[in-house]
Amino acid sequence: MADGQAMDEVVTFTSDLIRIDTTNRGGGDCQERPAAEYAAARLAEAGLEPVLLERTRGRTNVVARVEGTDPSADALLVHGHLDVVPAEARDWSVHPFSGEIRDGVVWGRGAVDMKNMDAMILSIVRAWAREGVRPRRDIVVAFTADEEASAVDGSGFLADEHPGLFEGCTEGVSESGAFTFHDGAGRQIYPIAAGERGTGWLKLTARGRAGHGSKVNQENAVTRLCAAIARIGAHEWPLRLTPTVRAALTELALLYGIEPDLGNVDRLLEKLGPAAKLVESTVRNSANPTMVDAGYKVNVIPGEAVAHVDGRYLPGGEDEFRTTLDVLTGPDVEWEFQHHEVALQAPVDSATYARMRAAVEEFAPEGHVVPYCMSGGTDAKQFSRLGITGYGFTPLKLPEGFDYQALFHGVDERVPVEALHFGVRVLDRFLRTA
Repeated sequence: MADGQAMDEVVTFTSDLIRIDTTNRGGGDCQERPAAEYAAARLAEAGLEPVLLERTRGRTNVVARVEGTDPSADALLVHGHLDVVPAEARDWSVHPFSGEIRDGVVWGRGAVDMKNMDAMILSIVRAWAREGVRPRRDIVVAFTADEEASAVDGSGFLADEHPGLFEGCTEGVSESGAFTFHDGAGRQIYPIAAGERGTGWLKLTARGRAGHGSKVNQENAVTRLCAAIARIGAHEWPLRLTPTVRAALTELALLYGIEPDLGNVDRLLEKLGPAAKLVESTVRNSANPTMVDAGYKVNVIPGEAVAHVDGRYLPGGEDEFRTTLDVLTGPDVEWEFQHHEVALQAPVDSATYARMRAAVEEFAPEGHVVPYCMSGGTDAKQFSRLGITGYGFTPLKLPEGFDYQALFHGVDERVPVEALHFGVRVLDRFLRTA
């Protein structure tokens, strides 16, 4: 079991990594190298041989392998990203890159997404080195760049250009699962991710006739674009249940002692109360308009208008997504993918899922483990190109009132020290037995 030094190190590493500003503003504007060098140094101190790899200068990835005791066993990938989304310091209670530890809580951008997991991985590997521990199967550790944008400099680059580093890996674990979800009625639920919706970030372009703002214009590009995004925003996508979501609904219904009526999912979600948040975003495809760019002067009708839409689709739902967007945009608006990645699904009856469940239940016997599908996406999408089945497993025991999911990309991102300690214990137990 991870020792006291590991418990100290996970807090130190989380704080240190937060202080290394790896803000990813998109468009290549990020430098992960300082954080990558920090992680590589900690791995090297544990006797490993980390490899640093870049597609673009400064966009650094780290990969290392821990040899297992069973050479016939498939390898397991354990990965975390080093970049974070932007944070505006004036909106925060503490500076987002201070890594301040206050009242038993580590503050800063990346505390939950996902420098906490990076720190857990480092502390566990180092504890193994001190104790002479070897896992059953090879563990490939990867710290990636660019997850918060397109991943082309990170996991996409690694999967496409350095697949040999992941030889033998059949499964992987990363963010975002095995955290405490309090339902407000005394239950503690630990959702483990066994799927992700696909990513379809879209660019919409409307073209029309430019002209004076005071003149009649039936070919106004702004009007055409706004009509299209209004249709997209108002569209009610049909219900589609994947195997993972079916399993989630069934297990949650049993936990609450209600009939798992999958013929009336909306009604079932109402009965689940707050726990419905774990499922409600993954029973349908979605498309949310997020950005609009049109015109340059109030009395000039522009000839072109552009909008961006965050689209997500379920496993098996991409064809429906494409067809629906063709209809919603109409004849006057073109759309294209600016970023496009697959939807994922992982089995919930696998030995690996069972071991994750057992590890959580050992340290949180009062908890209820359920599978769920992520509404967003992770680096598991890119690693799936190598045939690696991905799960979300970043264990954290959180106090009631601590809204973990709201802190992803949110203000005052933070993680309790005790949650980090729990994460090390659970992840250590899982990785030793995986």
